[in-house]
Amino acid sequence: MSQLTPQALDIDGSDFRIGIVAARYNETYVNGLIERAKVPLIKSGVNENKIHIERIPGSVELPLTAKFLAETGDYHAIIALGVVIAGGTRHDEMVADSSNYGLQKVALETGIPIVNGVIVGKDEQQVAERCIGEMNKGEEFGLCALEMAALRCKYHSS
Repeated sequence: MSQLTPQALDIDGSDFRIGIVAARYNETYVNGLIERAKVPLIKSGVNENKIHIERIPGSVELPLTAKFLAETGDYHAIIALGVVIAGGTRHDEMVADSSNYGLQKVALETGIPIVNGVIVGKDEQQVAERCIGEMNKGEEFGLCALEMAALRCKYHSS
């Protein structure tokens, strides 16, 4: 993952509704991502009542749940959060790849921005650094959702 974070734009999020779909697997780390993603949303004016969080079992379920939310038409952007830690088999690669592909497909099919906030790490230390440590990926996901919601509003009236 790159550490060269883009400069945050000054966006008024007061009219935005943001969905967050979040895996319960590796819950401590995902909870860190949720809390950190909410900070820039609220700071930009998104009302906390307009941030809907849907908890699901794991990262494989993120695309379908994101699609459920996107199809309601209620959200300007959706953040999908999960954590996949490598193990002794290729299972982590299959989970990460299928989640990534599915999230991108949902975004393209629905026209709703889906932020892929799935952290994939080689070990727990690498994941902790990104989710609850110095490398604040949750905030980056929140900022990305704001920017993509604003972009969607530029081209769509809802």
